[in-house]
Amino acid sequence: MLPVDFLFTGRPCRRETIGSHGRPTFMILKTFQLRLYPNRRQTRLLSKHFGCARFVYNWGLAKKRDEYEKTGKSSTWVALCKELTILKQGTYWLCEVATAPLQSSIRHLDAAYQKFFKEKKGYPAFKRKHGRQAFQYPENVKVNAEKRQLYFPCIGWVRYLDGRSMDGQIKTVTVVRSATGKHYAQVLVLLPDNIPEKKPLDKSRAVGIDVGLTTFATFSDGRKVANPRFLKWSLKKLATANRHLSRTRKGSENRGKARLHLALAHEKVANRRKDFLHKLTTQMVNENQVDTWVIETLNVAGMVKLRSLSRSIHDASWSEFVRQLVYKCDWRGKNLIKIGRFMPSSKMCSCGAVNDDLRLADRTWTCRMCGVTHDRDILAAQNILKFANLNTEGNPGINASGEEGRKLPRGKRKSIRVRKG
Repeated sequence: MLPVDFLFTGRPCRRETIGSHGRPTFMILKTFQLRLYPNRRQTRLLSKHFGCARFVYNWGLAKKRDEYEKTGKSSTWVALCKELTILKQGTYWLCEVATAPLQSSIRHLDAAYQKFFKEKKGYPAFKRKHGRQAFQYPENVKVNAEKRQLYFPCIGWVRYLDGRSMDGQIKTVTVVRSATGKHYAQVLVLLPDNIPEKKPLDKSRAVGIDVGLTTFATFSDGRKVANPRFLKWSLKKLATANRHLSRTRKGSENRGKARLHLALAHEKVANRRKDFLHKLTTQMVNENQVDTWVIETLNVAGMVKLRSLSRSIHDASWSEFVRQLVYKCDWRGKNLIKIGRFMPSSKMCSCGAVNDDLRLADRTWTCRMCGVTHDRDILAAQNILKFANLNTEGNPGINASGEEGRKLPRGKRKSIRVRKG
């Protein structure tokens, strides 16, 4: 059984409903990920559902693309669902699976299309046979907590291993098969809101966080967390498995074995990274002496374009670290403040002087104005806490809105040079 924090897939979403007493009651959406253990017959049925859902998604994508190229418009998901009924008459194997997952694939395709036209990026791609597979049940899924079984239409009762209770209304269930052949069920449940209220903002109980590559996280109180670099220490094993895969013949049984071996190696790296991030974030939000965490907003998508550091940045997984910290702070009633990305956290001395000549390789530097030698990471974490502008009443300042900060005017900066030696 996996830890509770590991099984949560997103930030809790509050919904307001009207209770029996006539007053609004707040509910939250939580996702529980359960490891499934199907038998051979259920495994074959799950494979049919994965294949049919993938076929319908690709069929709908091709139809939308052709219609848009000819007329500039494409069919809605309602029209595609009606055409799906006609398609099933000529494709008998689509009738061997449940209808709801096929319609959900069309709705997901429509949502991906709408997102592409709104954000102008991420055009929907055709799904592949190999790799991660998924389909979704929007309804009619039952849970037997005593026997630890889930009921799926057209599949039956499937055993899972998890001792937690899901006492709430089940909204959707997404069945996933990983690249290594493991099956999971992601159950979205509507639960009563038992999240505690946020703690009051107090400068004496706040800590700034600076993330980096040399050290994964540095806190304003002087603590440092080393960067484990899971991908870097596994590159040799991954390269060997990749070479073995490239030497096998396509369609052979040995190629399937080599693909599974490579997927297991990648899964091990991903699981070790997730385990590290969940343990770190859980330890942070459970600290009794800290009620507020302050972190800098990072442009990770822009930083990974630097090819010399892109692999290390992806390996560090800063975005996942912040995502987990956000929803776990909500769970524990802690505060998370984000400052602007353009604040000179590493370059500004405690006396106010700004070192514009500081390079990435300079881990320590000495201020020419006051003569104090600074550790780059600790200074950045302390400045991040300072830029939040938490006053004595605990109110956040103008730089702590979570938006991008503004650069300081050139006339108000004091440029200095790094003292060598």
